[in-house]
Amino acid sequence: MPQQNLEKIWKAVDAERLRRLLVEMVDIYSPSGKEEDIQLYLEEHLHGAGFAIRRQEVDEDRYNLVVPLGWQEPRLYLVGHVDTIGAWDLEDYGARDADGLIHGLGSADMKGGCAAMVEAFLALAEVLPPDQRPPVGLLLVVGEEENGDGSAAFLESFHPPWVVIGEPTGMMPCFAHYGYLEAGFVTRGRRTHSSLPELGHNAVESMLRVLLHLGRDPLFERGNSDIAYSIRELTSSRAGFVVPDRCEAWIDLHLPPQGDPAEVEAALRDRAETAGRLIPDLDLELEFNFAARGYNLEPDNPLARALADIYPSLGLKGGFDAFRSHSDGNLFFEAGVKPLILGPGALEVAHTPDEHTPFAQVLAAAKVYAALCMMASV
Repeated sequence: MPQQNLEKIWKAVDAERLRRLLVEMVDIYSPSGKEEDIQLYLEEHLHGAGFAIRRQEVDEDRYNLVVPLGWQEPRLYLVGHVDTIGAWDLEDYGARDADGLIHGLGSADMKGGCAAMVEAFLALAEVLPPDQRPPVGLLLVVGEEENGDGSAAFLESFHPPWVVIGEPTGMMPCFAHYGYLEAGFVTRGRRTHSSLPELGHNAVESMLRVLLHLGRDPLFERGNSDIAYSIRELTSSRAGFVVPDRCEAWIDLHLPPQGDPAEVEAALRDRAETAGRLIPDLDLELEFNFAARGYNLEPDNPLARALADIYPSLGLKGGFDAFRSHSDGNLFFEAGVKPLILGPGALEVAHTPDEHTPFAQVLAAAKVYAALCMMASV
């Protein structure tokens, strides 16, 4: 890539403009299914900078924003999801800028990455005349926190060779990605008055015994297995002062890149089958709604080689990692698109009351994204 152009583009990255954009994005509440306000804001922001923007319908009042930079078919897309989890357990989810950190719901997952991508496009457009702009696009999708319906809609029509997805990786490039399996368990019992438990069958007690039995399997034993096994939800029937007759649990399983979700599902079913011999009168139902395979891209690829040049120039630490969570990267890979997961912020603070992202990483991300876009023209 022409070094002179790249240095001009990096100088055009405006830190204060980027900071304002991120703070305003975090202040817009945009849980999955209610993304229209933030898409309208971003559409206006990009339209004001002269970009041609196409709405790609996903559902009623829900759409992706597709923004080409050059006139050629994009060979690389910067991909960000604008939705967040719901704020049902948070008292304050707006933005707070303090001590170099931008706090607030979605600041790490992944409005920091989205803001950096938008700023990268603004800098590229300011420096490069239209006939010199690389064949890249910006894709701002909805629905990632639920079922990835925004990216799925995009993939019905487009299959670029590469995408860069700005999930929070602490700016560590991830060419490998964990797989994912969602498992649902339901136990049923017999309802009685809570003062007479011996006359009923407690579905919660049965569920707790099932979960303990699962946890003792070496495949799911925390600390000794390479599978990240997390009980996400546990609920029971809400009738008052009774022995509960129903209990439901949802379990997230994040599998290493080489793991096979079908094999893990079979192991869960086998283990649950043995629970019936240990738990009296067990009535257990299993459900597997969602699975995604992981992947491991070869590190000898054009983006990895470009990053080897870019990172030292920006004073960033190099290396590669595997993205441990689920993301739209799994969908893109399954569709034959090569995804790089790379963005500001830390996964461990995402979805927490203390969610935040270091602004220095957001600024660095904008420059890295711009440089990767320039690589697409080589």
